[in-house]
Amino acid sequence: MDERIGNIIESLEELANDNTVPRNIKSKVAEVVSTLKDEDGEDMSIKINKALSTLDEISDDTNIQAYTRTQIWNIASLLEMMN
Repeated sequence: MDERIGNIIESLEELANDNTVPRNIKSKVAEVVSTLKDEDGEDMSIKINKALSTLDEISDDTNIQAYTRTQIWNIASLLEMMN
């Protein structure tokens, strides 16, 4: 796995373990992590697009704190640079 993807997954896992993040957001973040970790032979660009779609959905949630939204946008930006 690419080191950049590893760093992104690590950042996502930190979000998933943050007590201030709502439970529904944590489950979607976990979904993104599993998509990026998946070894099913799917092209990485497809995995990144799926992850970006889910992150976009998460960032539109009204229950999310501004700080968490900013973290998600930063992660999405890193993924976009890889695509």
